[in-house]
Amino acid sequence: MTVTGMDEVADALKAIAQSQSQLLSAFESVSQRVSELEKGAASSSSSRPTNGTTRIDSSDGPGPSPTPLHAGYTTEPPLVPAEAGTEKASKSAGGAGKLEFSSRVILTTYPKQIGINPLPLEWGLADPLKRGPVTVSRNASTIRRRNAIGAHGGSYSIYYALAVASRELEADHKPDFTNTEPAVNIGPFPQWGDKKKIVAMDPWGHQVPWLFKDIMEKENVDLRPTIAITKAHMKLPELEESVRSGRLVPDGKVCLNSQGELAVTKVAVEPVWYLPGVAERFGIDEGTLRRSLFEFTGGMYPELITRADIKVFLPPIGGLTVYIFGDPTKMSDSSKRLALRIHDECNGSDVFGSDICTCRPYLIFGIEEAVKEAQNGGSGVVIYFRKEGRALGEVTKYRMSFVYNARKRGEDRASDYFKRTENIAGVKDMRFQALMPDILHWLGITKIDRMLSMSNMKHDAIVGQGFVWVGIMLVIVSPGHWERAQFRGPFLVGTRRGAIPIHERVELPEELIPADSRVEIDAKITAGYFTTGHRMTDDELKAVQGRIWEE
Repeated sequence: MTVTGMDEVADALKAIAQSQSQLLSAFESVSQRVSELEKGAASSSSSRPTNGTTRIDSSDGPGPSPTPLHAGYTTEPPLVPAEAGTEKASKSAGGAGKLEFSSRVILTTYPKQIGINPLPLEWGLADPLKRGPVTVSRNASTIRRRNAIGAHGGSYSIYYALAVASRELEADHKPDFTNTEPAVNIGPFPQWGDKKKIVAMDPWGHQVPWLFKDIMEKENVDLRPTIAITKAHMKLPELEESVRSGRLVPDGKVCLNSQGELAVTKVAVEPVWYLPGVAERFGIDEGTLRRSLFEFTGGMYPELITRADIKVFLPPIGGLTVYIFGDPTKMSDSSKRLALRIHDECNGSDVFGSDICTCRPYLIFGIEEAVKEAQNGGSGVVIYFRKEGRALGEVTKYRMSFVYNARKRGEDRASDYFKRTENIAGVKDMRFQALMPDILHWLGITKIDRMLSMSNMKHDAIVGQGFVWVGIMLVIVSPGHWERAQFRGPFLVGTRRGAIPIHERVELPEELIPADSRVEIDAKITAGYFTTGHRMTDDELKAVQGRIWEE
């Protein structure tokens, strides 16, 4: 094709783009006028809304009206209407809030849909401005610019929706971030720009209102932080006993007084998933991950299917909290010692002191050891993940639910511990520690001197990161030679370039293990948990029995 021919094609494409822009502008103008007329008609009548509008009419009481779809399901990408998203909750003469949604329900969007213009987002770039912000809001000013699927707040996004529906919160509310800057500076670290190392959180999530202030103001988009950093004091009854017994010594800096009160830096993190990276961690293709997430969340997120161009997902799950003892800058200093406890949520033990497991004793022990390391000039970190009951949930696994009922109604033996779980849940554990190391990379941690955990899954996830999944064998690089082992199923292969070394593993002292939790801990040790002590035979494991309800 000649240069002249190429110029003609370019001119034609420009003309098409200009025509589409004019069409969109005209459509927006008409849609805005229709919306105004609909509102005027609704305000002059107390009858139920017509013409397919979705509105809560408070003139006859607080009850909501039906919510029909404007045009039903469409297979072709339609225009995104100008009034897409939610609108401000207005106040009627009587003072009652009247929440109005747009007249069209936007079930999903499509990559080449007219009006869709996502903000650029290239995961893994070290420069946050070049990488771009995570944009997920469906507010009217932002819905066209979304580059992420889901909603802010994780599992709490449902409560946000309830607050809007009940008129406790305006749908177009935007936070005032004045004086909300992080209490301490963390990072940036080179790991933040490595899309292999961080795939389950936004490394720039704590800086969103300040890094992307110009975008928020000039383009009128709603951006929110996914990380918050603050300082606090921690008071636990066991820590006062730790001081009395001499295990902790007040220094006025980390352990503040004789009551065992601790100074702590806290970091709250909401999950933000880079889907290609998450899929790679689990050894599956991205399409399989998207389909499974769509199907097994009740079809809540159709854009997982229709928007293959969007690679980021904010899942409706719990996040994590980091508790840092001592100077936070020492976490990333390889010349300083680090003690680390990674703890998965157990409400029954952590909060209410159930003795059927070792969770709270290990949590308190981890805090004590973290404090001691900080007092000795190093750093102590406890990371608390919201993964209740091995991520099986309370109803399935929790203290008074099916698994424990089944155990306590029969002979509660260590040899049947995992069998009971599998009989009900179909799996031993759903915590899947493959995503856990991301927070360590975000904190700048490059080695762990004392790992306050017996879990083989957590250990393997940390020291094994940097491998990639294949389906043949596990190949491990060790200094000077290769070691090969043949296994079934998908396995890791590669170098340990991204691994974080663990120098010492510290098990829970015997005297801190509750008697009724022997079933759990002995079963886990036999299954692979770390111990320097005796690992039971099958016959010995059968003899370990917990108390039944009558005791």
